[in-house]
Amino acid sequence: MDEYIHIKGAKEHNLKDLDVTIPRNQFVVLTGLSGSGKSSLAFDTIFAEGQRRYMESLSSYARQFLGQMEKPDVESIDGLSPAISIDQKTTSRNPRSTVGTVTEIYDYLRLLYARIGIPHCPQCGRVIEKQSVDQMVDQILSLPEGTRIQLLAPVVRGRKGQHTKLLEQAKRSGYVRVYIDGSLYQLDETIELDKNKKHSIEIVVDRLVVREGIAKRLTDSIETVLKLSDGLLMVDIGGQEERKLFSQSFSCPDCGISIDELQPRLFSFNNPFGACPECTGLGMQMKFDPELIIPNRDLSLAEGAIVAPGWGSAGHDDSYAGKLLGILSKKYGFRLDVPVRELSPEAMDILLNGTGSERVDMIYEGRFGTREYSTPFAGLLGNMKYRYQECSESMKAEYESFMTQTECPVCHGQRLKPEALAVTINDKNISEVTSMSIRDAKVFFDTLKLTEREEMIAYQILKEIRARLGFLFDVGLDYLTLSRAAGSLSGGEAQRIRLATQIGSGLMGVLYILDEPSIGLHQRDNAKLLKTLTHLRDLGNTLIVVEHDEETMFAADHIVDIGPAAGIHGGKLVCQGTVDDIMKCPDSLTGDYLSGRKKIEIPGERRKPDGRWLEIKGARQNNLQGTDFKVPLGVFTCVTGVSGSGKSTFVNEILYKVLARDLNRARVKPGRYASISGLEHLDKVIDIDQSPIGRTPRSNPATYTGVFDMIRDLFSTTQEAKMRGYQKGRFSFNTKGGRCEACAGDGIIKIEMHFLPDVYVPCEVCHGKRYNRETLEVKYKDKSIADVLDMTVEEALSFFENVPRIQSKIQTLYDVGLSYIKLGQPSTTLSGGEAQRVKLATELSRRSTGRTIYILDEPTTGLHFADVHKLVHILQKLVEGGNTVLVIEHNLDVIKTADYLIDLGPEGGDRGGQVIACGTPEEIAQVQGSYTGQFLKPILERGY
Repeated sequence: MDEYIHIKGAKEHNLKDLDVTIPRNQFVVLTGLSGSGKSSLAFDTIFAEGQRRYMESLSSYARQFLGQMEKPDVESIDGLSPAISIDQKTTSRNPRSTVGTVTEIYDYLRLLYARIGIPHCPQCGRVIEKQSVDQMVDQILSLPEGTRIQLLAPVVRGRKGQHTKLLEQAKRSGYVRVYIDGSLYQLDETIELDKNKKHSIEIVVDRLVVREGIAKRLTDSIETVLKLSDGLLMVDIGGQEERKLFSQSFSCPDCGISIDELQPRLFSFNNPFGACPECTGLGMQMKFDPELIIPNRDLSLAEGAIVAPGWGSAGHDDSYAGKLLGILSKKYGFRLDVPVRELSPEAMDILLNGTGSERVDMIYEGRFGTREYSTPFAGLLGNMKYRYQECSESMKAEYESFMTQTECPVCHGQRLKPEALAVTINDKNISEVTSMSIRDAKVFFDTLKLTEREEMIAYQILKEIRARLGFLFDVGLDYLTLSRAAGSLSGGEAQRIRLATQIGSGLMGVLYILDEPSIGLHQRDNAKLLKTLTHLRDLGNTLIVVEHDEETMFAADHIVDIGPAAGIHGGKLVCQGTVDDIMKCPDSLTGDYLSGRKKIEIPGERRKPDGRWLEIKGARQNNLQGTDFKVPLGVFTCVTGVSGSGKSTFVNEILYKVLARDLNRARVKPGRYASISGLEHLDKVIDIDQSPIGRTPRSNPATYTGVFDMIRDLFSTTQEAKMRGYQKGRFSFNTKGGRCEACAGDGIIKIEMHFLPDVYVPCEVCHGKRYNRETLEVKYKDKSIADVLDMTVEEALSFFENVPRIQSKIQTLYDVGLSYIKLGQPSTTLSGGEAQRVKLATELSRRSTGRTIYILDEPTTGLHFADVHKLVHILQKLVEGGNTVLVIEHNLDVIKTADYLIDLGPEGGDRGGQVIACGTPEEIAQVQGSYTGQFLKPILERGY
């Protein structure tokens, strides 16, 4: 069998007729600059071809359900195994998808609870047991010989009435004695009960002494009791105060609540059989939030504190909303000219929840006369709910912006019916188990104490659960809970979950292709991930990992370096071999940074906080337990800590949302916190993430940065344009006039193919240039507007050298390392790192106020050492303008260049959420309890 995968003539995207040989059954790392063609080779060529060949082996009947796959642009690939891609784009955004369901652990948990779970009454908590007649007989006969017992039929349990007919029927049936409310009566005496009091009645069916030979009589008597009392039996044992209760069905003898036979579907929140009926198994409900309807409580109602649709005119006395508030204020005695926060709780209740059934007399003067009527006021929340239900689809989004997710009031976020939550194993219900971290759940199942019978039933199920929890633990996800929504996971976390699932499958001879699995992982947990990857290889699989992480490269068997640069300057094989071969290669940028020939320098002097601080006190969201944070302004700050320690909760959920709400007037609800101070030093917050700069191919770097507006202005001032009377709008491909109408300015036409993938062909009228012939005749320096859009940033920089306004904008794109992208390149073709740098360039080109705070969440995702070097330079440039940069980061090259660090921990999940240390990198490196400090120390000592 061939020991290599031979790829010849790969031309997908920017690959330049690439020939490469990759060893099989080894751990191979593909590296190179961002945009050099690594993903084009790994995913768009190798994986796409492996997937296509597998699908072609299926029957034509099966293929019609899977759709067609295009053949990648490659001459040949030999030695290919079935390929499995584990990338970062496959996370489910479905709110019903959780870590437990994705890993299938929840399916095994449902089976476990259905087979060995102990049901309790959801009302009183009493254990509900289902027993056959034989089991009841065996239990009674196990009592000591000579024990006196009475078999009682509980016919009435806590019901009002005199029950005369029932007692007469018992007497006619030949029964002699009866217990009423614990007292013994003879049925032949006159019994009068208070019909307004609750009574319990038990008929004495038989009295026996436990000894040999009574089994048949006992069985007959028990059957009689069960018929009389609908499957219940009460045994009065001599010498014992408490009576023993037996049930033939799953029902609570005290409350009368019955539950069905335990089945796995009872524990599924995706099945109506088990889901909470109030929230349909989501655990959350979307409700109008008073904090979003009245965001600024320092304003009065007269000053327009209510910002909800339909209430914007509440500050005007002559509007309907203003009149209504005026009438309410007079009737219920509150003022409209005091800040909302000073209103009494009663006034706020009237305002938000309405007057109930109490009517309010309204007088409304309109254009056509005065109208008087009386109506209850539904309150702001009720009014918004009504408007939302009645409004058009286009308005629904506006109303939804005033809603937030709130915990379901019935199941309290546990997603299931009370009957399912009342089933326990070792005193824990299924929701409590899924709310544990993977680490605690692993301990729970490893130390689970079961009876011999339960152990036999659960052996295979527990084996699967323990194995899967072990895999998740091994890939560094021990801080996650099984109930965590899959949509809230980062790309790296989702990828490692899929990796853990693949290890569980135990396949061999497979080609696994991974996309930066180390993203979001602290150095402390990197060793766990590498151990998992080598284990997959040792099973007999080939691993191709697109990666920039130094530790992963040193652990790899083989490295393929693609380059030498990015975009049109990339797509070639620079070198391949072991990590030593790469380090020796003079042409390899990767080798330069691995060997230390090039390095990201540690700043000679760090900026010191100037006394301006942003202070958040009492942060209580997710795993933050009343934590206080102090962020220095005017410096470069990194928030560090192990995965799951609370970094994203603090920065994204609390800090960013508070700043966006108070500075940018965004309609968001921050996580819980007590107070914030220092906002007066800032004027806006900007979140620079790796999301696409646009959702359609019409969006491109030129339109996003705003330089295209200036270019259109320039073209409209040319002599030819003036002669023809063309304005700026003529040079837009989004509006009619100058664009090609055959393709509506797209440059391409989609041809829908039945049973085949859609084909995109260049427009035959404009030949992909987007504009009509007349517009293209207008030229600046012999170039049309389409020619300019087709220029790379590098070409455009020299082309516009005499137009400073345009040149300065393009210069920033060049400075952030995007010299190779085209001005008109569709945003959908940009990588996450490239999109982020376009956003950074846009910010750099703006005039700095010196009062902006920039927030970045792991900006080094997908970036090569050289790109990280550029990124650090850009971030320092932003700070030099007097701004504040706050970054969540694990990359030590970024951390070591920061002015100030906030390190969270000590662990992830419920063991995190504390500030371990604050200060310069040098100060953090001296802190014993800081994992970040431990990894930072050798780097600072090395000097790079």
